[in-house]
Amino acid sequence: MANRNNSLPDGSLFLGFDSSTQSLKATVLDSSLNIVATELIRFDSDLPHYKTQDGVYRDSSDDGRIVSPTLMWVEAFDLILDKLSKSVDFGKVAAVSGSGQQHGSVYWKSGSSSRLAGLDSKKRLVDQLGGVFSVEESPIWMDSSTTKQCREIEEAVGGAMELSRITGSRAHERYTGPQIRKLYQKQQEVYENTERISLVSSFVASLLIGSYACIDHTDGAGMNLLDIKQREWSDRALDATAPDLRRKLGELAPSYAVAGSIAPYFVERFNFSKNCLVIQWSGDNPNSLAGLTLNMPGDLAISLGTSDTVFGITDEHKPSLEGHVFSNPVDTKGYMVMLCYKNGSLTREDIRNSCADKSWDVFNKYLQDTPPLNGGKLGFYYKDHEILPPLPVGYHRFTLEEYEGDSTDGLSVTEVTEFDARSEVRALVEGQLLSIRAHIERFGMPFPPRRLIATGGASANQCILGVVASIFGCDVYTVQRPDSASLGAALRAAHGWLCNANGGFVPFEDMYKNKVETTSLSCKLSVKAGEPALAAKYAKLMKKRMEIENQLVEKLGRH
Repeated sequence: MANRNNSLPDGSLFLGFDSSTQSLKATVLDSSLNIVATELIRFDSDLPHYKTQDGVYRDSSDDGRIVSPTLMWVEAFDLILDKLSKSVDFGKVAAVSGSGQQHGSVYWKSGSSSRLAGLDSKKRLVDQLGGVFSVEESPIWMDSSTTKQCREIEEAVGGAMELSRITGSRAHERYTGPQIRKLYQKQQEVYENTERISLVSSFVASLLIGSYACIDHTDGAGMNLLDIKQREWSDRALDATAPDLRRKLGELAPSYAVAGSIAPYFVERFNFSKNCLVIQWSGDNPNSLAGLTLNMPGDLAISLGTSDTVFGITDEHKPSLEGHVFSNPVDTKGYMVMLCYKNGSLTREDIRNSCADKSWDVFNKYLQDTPPLNGGKLGFYYKDHEILPPLPVGYHRFTLEEYEGDSTDGLSVTEVTEFDARSEVRALVEGQLLSIRAHIERFGMPFPPRRLIATGGASANQCILGVVASIFGCDVYTVQRPDSASLGAALRAAHGWLCNANGGFVPFEDMYKNKVETTSLSCKLSVKAGEPALAAKYAKLMKKRMEIENQLVEKLGRH
């Protein structure tokens, strides 16, 4: 491709969405890759009639079942387009893409494709799509009700490690495959009356093109159904999950591919150009990787959001019983590796509310008032069933007797029922980050990382970032927009447009090479690395924490 053109058309805009657990966000980039508009819909406060809490329903009658009303996501899309239309000329949008919370699934009732294809531009989407879903409450990534199905799928393919070798992960409760198997086993008629199963990402893309969009290779890897090396559905995994599943899932597509042209509904109602391209949507973590411009092994990102995740890229897939491997969302080769912790911001908010007068200012002051290492006070805080480690709901507190910050050898460990408020705050933050560091090292991710970029809502909190820098022992960078997922989606929209214009894949970094500092993609140094001596002390405390964690897993673990 000698005559490749890496420039974007002057005056054009690129629109990215992020349909996450608690909100729907949008970011608009211009042709110089600078942010020109953003928008946000909060599900709980902007759509209160759905009566969600943190964007979800927790079902106390079914252990670990956590779902979201599918129509709420549709109505949020109506709302955000209305709000954006007041400040953005949609006629200039050359391409749109998006991000969806990973693993969540949407079930289209037989016959729904004709409703999707015949949308009336005079009516809202939500007023036309009632009754098209065979399951009205979508299982999401927080759900942990499918342990039985996970074990069945693993056993059917030859064990957890074999499933990890095929699909990139052992079976996880939140993954789409076990969720589909549960539906098939418990509501077979509903399953049989489902003509298409979408991920959250391909679901919203389907709205935009007026027909069923493909699942992309990267988000598809979060289902326990895709052969990670071949980037095709795995017959072994499909057969272990449910019958007739390949037909219900449809085809797969590369993340940079065109899903279709925007549907006439959006041209007529919002004045999009009929030439506007819809680029394949993908998962939120893959889009964050794109938005943070992670493109080298050794780069790591830590996303501090509803869930806390850490991710990077690698050239090879090494099967493991913890962590996750996906197809690289910004390249045609290689992999994205990720660790995921369910208890992120909601657990931090829980401790803030109970110990810090419901105030982040008080929370941060307590964090600053307490010494690093917390005098040997260690906490494990699980507001929801945790993924890593696999522990149930519960808070556990331990003290190391006579701990002075050096060796933990020979020190007795005592479980206690409470800490003082200041120590509780530090035990929470240190505990979350020590766990992340320990599992990074155990999983084989690069440590210390060449570059560590923090994103997500809590990345705006300098006090928390200070603890990150101390525990990881490296500089911490941040980006202009904490919502790197919608930024990454807008960037991927531009990349998909470029690939389409050139008739094939264009290296992702060619869009911003040598000019990243003049764009909204630039990183800034937020916190310098902590003292090496302190990082070394944290390493010793981390080993003791992992001993206690292993004992908790042995005693209480869900696997």
